[in-house]
Amino acid sequence: MTESLLLSDPQPGVRLLTINRAQRRNALDRATYGALGEAIAAADADEAVRAIVLTGAEGCFTAGNDLSDFQDTSDTGPSAGLTFLQALTACGTPLLAAVEGFAVGIGTTMLLHCDLAYAGAGATFRLPFAALGLCPEGASSYLLPRIAGTKMAAELLMLGEAFGPDVACDAGLINAVTAKDGALALALEKAGALAALPPESVLATKRLLRAHTRDAVSAALALEAESFHALRRGPAAQAAFARFFKKRDGAS
Repeated sequence: MTESLLLSDPQPGVRLLTINRAQRRNALDRATYGALGEAIAAADADEAVRAIVLTGAEGCFTAGNDLSDFQDTSDTGPSAGLTFLQALTACGTPLLAAVEGFAVGIGTTMLLHCDLAYAGAGATFRLPFAALGLCPEGASSYLLPRIAGTKMAAELLMLGEAFGPDVACDAGLINAVTAKDGALALALEKAGALAALPPESVLATKRLLRAHTRDAVSAALALEAESFHALRRGPAAQAAFARFFKKRDGAS
């Protein structure tokens, strides 16, 4: 593990994974993606872990991909983000998310693979792929229309405008909105409730809920990844990344 990910067991049967890059609004770089994927796989393999909770440190879930990694156009292998998403979809243990602050890009799409998710009032979600010269990832082009409807999915994915937790709830991305800074407490409460249930029944229920879409999700991840990384290396995306860093560095 790395310092960018904190692991704890706040109550019996519950593993808490906290993204810990607050200086970058918990943006996910390659090392953090790797640590997250490994931690999820390890928790899933541990029979003592009955539920896994994902959250971010210091009142921010995650600002999404660390765009500095995207400026590297020489890499040709599987992306760290895709490997992480595959770990999410392969996890048989219940996954919960507690969102405060920003949930941008993959910070929003990963919620599609969590079984339960909660957000504090004031949380901000955004799917800014098109604005960055990119396309959807995380199987969101398949899953979001299924749960939110095609019109809302098109609005969120194509326009890429920021939206609040009430819209996220309406779109099926989260289960409920809590008071500000209350998402983690509720997620841990629900995780504890799951951990107290017969594990065979919980695991079978999750398996059955996911069985009907498993192959389609896997296909969507692969298809999106092909387009995403072709676009990422293109001039429109690289120009968008350069503008982002110019604005950030000019404001610092």
